[in-house]
Amino acid sequence: MGSNWKKTCVLALVLMLGVFMASANAGNIEKIKQRGALIAGVKDAVVPFGFVDPDTNQLVGFDVDICRAIAQKLGVELKLKPVTSATRIPMLTQGSIDLAAATMTHKFAREDSIDFSITYFMDGQKILVKKDSGITSVADLAGKKVGTAKGSTSEKNIKQAQPKCKVLSFEGYPQAFLALRQGKVAAVTTDSTILLGLKNSAPNPEDYVIAGDFISPEPYGLGLPENDSDFRDLVNRTLVDLWNSGEYQKIYNKWFGPDSKYYLPLNWKMEIWPY
Repeated sequence: MGSNWKKTCVLALVLMLGVFMASANAGNIEKIKQRGALIAGVKDAVVPFGFVDPDTNQLVGFDVDICRAIAQKLGVELKLKPVTSATRIPMLTQGSIDLAAATMTHKFAREDSIDFSITYFMDGQKILVKKDSGITSVADLAGKKVGTAKGSTSEKNIKQAQPKCKVLSFEGYPQAFLALRQGKVAAVTTDSTILLGLKNSAPNPEDYVIAGDFISPEPYGLGLPENDSDFRDLVNRTLVDLWNSGEYQKIYNKWFGPDSKYYLPLNWKMEIWPY
């Protein structure tokens, strides 16, 4: 009786361990489908990529619509969690989000901790200044304060482009833009589309200009958990299908088309891999 009891306990422990290991090793696709929802990290104050619609109090934007298409591909609902430039990678590595669609530049340095999708949006870094500031390029920022967001590539890029400026890092770009409006910084620097959103969301957009040449190219990728090729392949196939079907262009024009507040011609092409 005692021997059989011990064997039963050992067998139960082995079965429990097997179930635990199978769950631990389950890919993100299985986990998402079991949960019934894709949890996407998006920004909530970066117009028009991810921001709170004042009429509905809901998170909306270009990145939100891209995530919704991926959720539909998986056959699950979409749940959104706000992230910032500083929190998006930690939240992804900790597993509190399944992917990050958060104006994130694909850099080799970031691949130490996460993976990326193919480029789904192409941009470049510039500066936003007051129209009457006399600032026309990065060269004019020597000795001046420049605002940007913590944890962004913009911090490093502006220091390299103009070592003589003083960089002030804020929690987000709206806070940096507020500092510009209050005269606490001479410029805000980040990707041109984000600057366009800041400028055109202001009560007096005509008082600001996006100046100078591109400081650096900024290819956006969706941040994904490391070492899950099945999930990465599904996301990449979804992006390619969106482009080939014309659905990507519809989403793009909704937020950046000629009838939007943030017109930016679609002058780049997604890298399309054959099936």
